[in-house]
Amino acid sequence: MNTTLPRGSVGHGFLDRTFALTANSTNVRTEVLAGLTTFMTMAYIIFVNPSILSQAGIPFGAVMVATVLAAASATLVMAFAANYPFALAPGMGMNAFFTYTVVLGLGYSWQTALAAVFLSAIVNLCVTLTGARERIINDVPLSIKMALGVGIGLFIAFIGFKNGGIIVANPGTTVALVNPQYFSNPDLNALLPPGTTPQSIILFLVGLTVTGWLVVKNVKGSLLWGILITTLAGIPLGVTQIPAGFVPFSAPPSISETFLALDLKSVLKVAMIPIVFTMAFADLFDTVGTFVGVASKAGMLDEKGRLPRGGRALVADSLGSFIGALLGTSNTTTYVESAAGVAQGGRTGLTGVTVAVLFLLSLFISPIVGIIPGAATAPILVIVGIFMMEPVLRIDFSDYLVAIPAFLAIVMMPFAFSIAEGIVAGVVAYVILHILTGKVRQITPTMWVLGAMFLLRYIFLG
Repeated sequence: MNTTLPRGSVGHGFLDRTFALTANSTNVRTEVLAGLTTFMTMAYIIFVNPSILSQAGIPFGAVMVATVLAAASATLVMAFAANYPFALAPGMGMNAFFTYTVVLGLGYSWQTALAAVFLSAIVNLCVTLTGARERIINDVPLSIKMALGVGIGLFIAFIGFKNGGIIVANPGTTVALVNPQYFSNPDLNALLPPGTTPQSIILFLVGLTVTGWLVVKNVKGSLLWGILITTLAGIPLGVTQIPAGFVPFSAPPSISETFLALDLKSVLKVAMIPIVFTMAFADLFDTVGTFVGVASKAGMLDEKGRLPRGGRALVADSLGSFIGALLGTSNTTTYVESAAGVAQGGRTGLTGVTVAVLFLLSLFISPIVGIIPGAATAPILVIVGIFMMEPVLRIDFSDYLVAIPAFLAIVMMPFAFSIAEGIVAGVVAYVILHILTGKVRQITPTMWVLGAMFLLRYIFLG
């Protein structure tokens, strides 16, 4: 049953009236704790995004500030416009496309690439305002929606194991469990995630054990406590690095080099059309998958599997990339790590406000945020992945017409390392199987359009 009611319907305090806390069976403490948890699991973007985009020539300090401001502003828009506990920031994957494909691969300037981000945001905003984007969410069958939540859970867990150095690349088997050879063989050592050491792997296992124990014991704030305890445990292991002369507070760098630096003249070329639409396409379906997956876990979908106020949430998401491009960063999108806060009890925009405030504070306390090692946040992603398995119980695997599309949607997310590819696989399989079995009338117009569009994408774009 959906518990996400309009704000202000119950309660008398300012925060309760603004975010409908009582109506959503939550309170300020729970929402703030959820916001802290979400922030801790996605704070890595403050440093990872600049490290990727700086390879395209964007000044590191300026794009770090742009990253923080884009995340904070977009999350605030989401919080107040839609009252959902979804956090936004520049998306992983899209920043790689920006740097390695558009700039380094095709030779465009980073200013032109920012303009492409800007135009892709306008495309998505127009699609959203027509209601098409919300209709996509509402018309996708409930079994596929449940599968998306499960697939995202597996995807998150896979990222956690990867970041923790447990699952590694392997030339013979594609992926493998890490073993001592990876540290003694130079060729294998190059396949490890940056900073992975035997000590960091031990710390990951400690963090997974401690956090799992806290969750089993139903300790309030277990995910956040898990991050903090693991970070402290990393000090004697040498994984949590506190630099000499550590100063916890510092003034942020200037954003002047990236603010309004987009080159709109150079982007208005026919050759840029595929780039703009690729950005818009990837952002659109990553967002749809994240919304449905996280919302289904939080019980925010109504009885028909629809997301209330979905239109406002999608407009807020589209505005994120618009704002980010003006500030000087790649596409901003709703983060799947929002599931960490939802798992901690976050149900309203107050969770997002907390995340946004912490992002803004990180401009001045970035040295403190910077000492939290990846081995301390990676276990949280695995635990969140476990939390998101529950919707699989609502999929009828005895009906193969339902089971096959749902299964493909689930497994293609971690296998292809893409939420969007999971959506594509599930939708295409659903449409094809319903055609082949004579169940054409069960295919909604939206699913017809999506199935045809995805199939053409596979045929012509690969």
